[in-house]
Amino acid sequence: MRRTKEDAELTKQTILKAAVDVFTERGVAKASLEEIARKADVTRGAVYWHFKNKMEIFDALHENLHTPFIERIMEGLEAEHPNPVGQLQELCTNIFLDLDQDEQLRKTLTLFMLKCDYSGDLKCSQEKHTTAKYDKIQAFSAYYKRAIKLGQLSADITPEDYTLAMNCFMRGILSEYLEAPEAFDITTKAPILMKIYFGGLRTDNV
Repeated sequence: MRRTKEDAELTKQTILKAAVDVFTERGVAKASLEEIARKADVTRGAVYWHFKNKMEIFDALHENLHTPFIERIMEGLEAEHPNPVGQLQELCTNIFLDLDQDEQLRKTLTLFMLKCDYSGDLKCSQEKHTTAKYDKIQAFSAYYKRAIKLGQLSADITPEDYTLAMNCFMRGILSEYLEAPEAFDITTKAPILMKIYFGGLRTDNV
């Protein structure tokens, strides 16, 4: 039974991996389950066993992208840290460094950030993804709340606005990198850019 579950999960992940390629090449609106099945080298029945339609596949891809990210953010909040700004700087730096080593993650991010048009059938998915984005903002805001409490950041700016500024900064870097990974040495640049950004926020001398 255990082996059967493992095989089923492997098939599911193979379908999702294939879907990223098909959605990127064809667009979500034009892609079909048959094309995804061919790319994954499985039957259409196998696809339908795991997903009712391509929108379920699309949402599953977003969940696979989003859930580990939120878990990673929350792990850093499990214990009090004397330097939440530095903690957040390290977290954000490592996110970029890991991205450079994970081709599938890059492909999935490229799909959602550069290739996705949230119109038509995707409108419902956009609403779900916006909710997920709010969860991310709330998680990041907790770091800023701690930093303000410790006097590391100005209390004149809300944790939510600190998070919004950081989100805009990081999305800009992501866009530049994903548009031309070969021209953007993220391994070298990420630590420098994060140091510039987070270093400019602090009001203390830590």
